[in-house]
Parts: sequence; C-alpha cells; structure tokens
Amino acid sequence: MNSSSATGMTIMMLLVFSCLTTLFVVVPQAEAVWLTIPSSGTKCISEEIQSNVVVLADYYVIPGEGHHHLPGISAKVTSPYGNNLHQKENVTQGQFAFTTAEGGNYVACFWMDGHHQEGVSLGIEWKTGISAKDWESVAKKEKIEGVELELMKLEGAVQAIHQYLIYLKDKEANMRQVSERTNARVAWFSIMSLGVCIMAAALQLWYLKRFFRKKKLI
Repeated sequence: MNSSSATGMTIMMLLVFSCLTTLFVVVPQAEAVWLTIPSSGTKCISEEIQSNVVVLADYYVIPGEGHHHLPGISAKVTSPYGNNLHQKENVTQGQFAFTTAEGGNYVACFWMDGHHQEGVSLGIEWKTGISAKDWESVAKKEKIEGVELELMKLEGAVQAIHQYLIYLKDKEANMRQVSERTNARVAWFSIMSLGVCIMAAALQLWYLKRFFRKKKLI
C-alpha cells in the first residue's frame, strides 16, 4: 500500500470517527443514572421514546459503607398507556428489555421492600436504540470489522436520527392540530359569551324601560 492510499484510509477513518462522535453527542442514547431510594416511598425515572425502539436497562443496588447485607428492592416499568412491561420484587439487581409499541413517556419506578431505617443507592444503565444493539454479535455474524463496522454503526445512527426527526415532526403536527382546535373552541366560546352578554344587556334595558313606564317615570 502506497503512502497516498494509507493517507486516504486514515482520513476516511478520521471522518467516520468524527461523524460518529457528532451523532452520538447530538442524539444521546445511553445513560447511567444513580438514584437514592428512600426507606419509604418510590423513586421513578422516565424517558420519552418513539415507537419501535429497543430499550435495554440494567439496575443494581450499590453497597454502602458498613452494609454487609444488600437490602432488596422492587422495580416496575410501565408504558405510556399503563401496560406493565417489567416487574420484580425483593431483588438486588435486574435487567429489562423490550421494544416500544407506542411513543411516549416510559416510566421505571423503584422502592424498597420491607422496613428499613436508611435508604439505598441504585445504579441504572439505560440504553435505547443503537446503543442497545450488540455490535460484537453483529460483527461476528456479518464477519466485518474496522472501518466497515464503524460505517455500519454510522448508518444505524443516521437511521435512528431520521426516525427521531420523523417522530418529532409527527408530534409537532399533533400539537399544532390540538392548538388549532383549542384556538377554534376558545374563539367560539368568546363569541358565545359575547352574545350572552349582549342578550343579557338587552333584556335588562327592556325590563328597566318597562318598569319606568309602569311607574310613569318616563
């Protein structure tokens, strides 16, 4: 391989790395969260996700200082329509994975089992979209590596961004329709209120004129 080919390959790899870095910064799809669950009460996290997106999460109790026994927790994950997607009781760690059937806020709630005087820390690794994909298995199955694998990741990121933009566009259109319907209803309500006020004023004027005529004041 001559120097020009090596230089071209290096430039290509740098461009791929730069594009991947930009895409993953613009559209964050993996998140690590620490929660402090109180001794009594529930802590929840939520994320707005469009439909047909893979979600993978691991959660685990973080051992505290002087704690030889990890307290058990309960976990429950629900969809925007209230469907139960995952539920575990009295565990110190767990995992849930699903593909979203509808767009909206997906909520994961955690609480402690039993009676404890102190709270507990919980770690959650939440992945969605291409971040939840097992790229090592894909690379072994497709027998690709290096630049080809990075290009496949780049293609997946572009598709994810495209789907997310379509989701935002549809959501904006729905919000616009709701806003237009609300404005139309407010306008009709204002017209009706004005008509009722005019009718009430006319009735009051008619009644006063009739009253004054009976009293022979006019």
